Amino acid sequence: MTEPKTRRVGVSIKGSVVLETVQAIKARAGAEGFEAIVGTLDDDARAMLRGVIFPTAWYPLDPFARFLQADLRVSAGGNERALIKRSEAIIDGQLRGIYRLFVRFGSPEFVLKRISVIHMTYYNGVNVETKSLTPGRAVIRYTGFEPQHNLMGYTIIGFFKKALEISGAKDVQVSFTIPISEGKEYSELTATWS
Repeated sequence: MTEPKTRRVGVSIKGSVVLETVQAIKARAGAEGFEAIVGTLDDDARAMLRGVIFPTAWYPLDPFARFLQADLRVSAGGNERALIKRSEAIIDGQLRGIYRLFVRFGSPEFVLKRISVIHMTYYNGVNVETKSLTPGRAVIRYTGFEPQHNLMGYTIIGFFKKALEISGAKDVQVSFTIPISEGKEYSELTATWS
């Protein structure tokens, strides 16, 4: 089977992220639970999620975001913040596995510099820029997300939180001070730690 030629319209997400999310939902809800969630989606999202997902292909972010929203409705009563803990669990495995070099050999500041590199491999059409980085505080700017991608903010919070904790940071606080949902030219995340 050959990898699909995915067209790049708007923001897209790496297939490996889609695949890991599908696997996590199936592990938590079972195959029937996964199908129940997918069954609530539109045709485009159903086709994407029921098809073969190639880790190296790019997939449109909009149907993936609708999939996350449907999962939250079913499994978390619509609580979007549940994505923070769920993404922390997935990211913990990545940061202790394939991306372990990003967090093992550096200070929290070093780790934050490297995270933008990781995020650039997750999203196509999104720019990640460190606007400010001082001991104990960072401001990261994301350009390219649209308001309907708001749920990505919760997964990003989980990513930063877990990466900082693994790197030895304490009292980690991460939030979007300019949320994706506002639809501004960019969104900004602020992280603090001791």
